[in-house]
Amino acid sequence: MKKYIIFLMLAIMSIKLHAQRMVYKQKSLEINTGLLNTDKAGKNLFINLTLNSFAKHGNYWICGLEYQRKAVDYKNWEIPLEDFLGEIGYSVKLLSDSRKFITLNGGVTGVAGYESVNRGDSLLFDGGLLKNNNGFVFGTGGRLSLETYLSDRVVFMLQGRIRVLWGTDLERFRPSTGIGLRFNF
Repeated sequence: MKKYIIFLMLAIMSIKLHAQRMVYKQKSLEINTGLLNTDKAGKNLFINLTLNSFAKHGNYWICGLEYQRKAVDYKNWEIPLEDFLGEIGYSVKLLSDSRKFITLNGGVTGVAGYESVNRGDSLLFDGGLLKNNNGFVFGTGGRLSLETYLSDRVVFMLQGRIRVLWGTDLERFRPSTGIGLRFNF
């Protein structure tokens, strides 16, 4: 009998245990930053703070706030364009390994916020008048993210996103790429 108990204990101890990832109703906080386009890397950027709530099968709800800053060329000057956006959406796990160490997710979001052109000043440096106004913007977005777990609670992510915004006089299609960290709690 002792032999069987020892054998059973050794068999149980040899089984590798893995932490549970993407658990239903688990919450996480993620911070992302990246580039809006590659023309002016230091001046066209975004930062995003998002609260996620995991649903079943590794999918999750997205609720986030974002700040975007872009410089638009005008003669020898750059006109600042700033967006303050909120987004709500859903992300679906497209691919993953069995341990959910690396996952590929695709998501769709609704976006709304406020856009500021030249910090609200319609008069330019050379006396020109800016016809683009500040105002509320709204639209939709899509994202594709590759996520990998650095530890059981920290996730590193690479993202590609596209936003389509209405209510703006400037670019409607706004692609971006970025990196981020997610902290599960």
